[in-house]
Amino acid sequence: MPVPTIEWVGGIDGRVKMVDQTLLPNELKYVFCDDIEGINNAIKILMVRGAPAIGIAAAMGTVLGIRKKNSGNFEDFFKELKKVTAYLGSSRPTAVNLFWGLKRMEDTALRNKDKPISDIKNILFNEAKTILEEDKDICRKIGENGKTLLQDGSCVLTHCNAGGLATADYGTALAVIFAAVENGKNIRVYADETRPLLQGARLTTWELKNAGIDVTLICDNMAAHAMKQKKVDCVVVGADRIAANGDAANKIGTYNLSIIAKEHNIPFYVAAPVSTFDLSISTGDDIPIEERNSEEITHIMGNKIAPDDIKVFNPAFDVTPAKNITAIITEKGVINNPDAKKIRDVIGNKQ
Repeated sequence: MPVPTIEWVGGIDGRVKMVDQTLLPNELKYVFCDDIEGINNAIKILMVRGAPAIGIAAAMGTVLGIRKKNSGNFEDFFKELKKVTAYLGSSRPTAVNLFWGLKRMEDTALRNKDKPISDIKNILFNEAKTILEEDKDICRKIGENGKTLLQDGSCVLTHCNAGGLATADYGTALAVIFAAVENGKNIRVYADETRPLLQGARLTTWELKNAGIDVTLICDNMAAHAMKQKKVDCVVVGADRIAANGDAANKIGTYNLSIIAKEHNIPFYVAAPVSTFDLSISTGDDIPIEERNSEEITHIMGNKIAPDDIKVFNPAFDVTPAKNITAIITEKGVINNPDAKKIRDVIGNKQ
């Protein structure tokens, strides 16, 4: 079983418990958040990360932010709720699950606007817990739908971390691997380090090693050589936002891998829940790309590796065009050679 990444402890007056992923693999430490400032900061500094987990954190953060508001009527209550969701939405711009989670909480409040405010607060609390439980089921279904794409004896290359640490339970990209192994298949994994924050080295190898899966760590710039040497049979990655045409934003360096995989005729799979699709965006050109602090590049684990005052460009994500994606694996099914029509045929208009 994966380590529980995020959960709610206690009743509506309780708090959020999460793994501090900035400390892995050296220390497995749980932290507790009992206000929205704590959740906002946890998302910003990547204490909690991965699109599905961020969506869960956003929903739980909404409960923390609204539970003590003493509004006398729904109009005032909803104004307060909007302030809370706007604040949480300012934490990171790219992962659409953040905004999906916040909107789902807003829509839940609107559907129950005729009920007493105390009842609405409890309904929102239950909705946040429902989002958590739904994600567990979604992860398992992604794994089931994707496991048939992996052959016995396959070696999978994965980028960043799209495992249990990025979700409520089983992961997205890693769910495909976990499910294939549970189905009796012998699967090996190459995990690239994923500069600048080394989520592949720190998190993915930690998860796979703990699960007893054969994993080999490589540097990001070794992928092309590994493919040329026929050490890689397919690539499986997650996603933080997928446009209506199938263009997919994921951790910086994913686009590179898709180009290399295409050059070597290696299947390139994206595993993501339906909530990661943003059908309001036509192509990946319109996906906002977060740029992060320069010290993420100039320092590694607090140690300076670059000259003082050097200029830095640090985009956290890039966009892989749909033409480079062999299939997108969702809980509703596999979308082969994705385009706008095929995506809508499988996922409909979302929720």
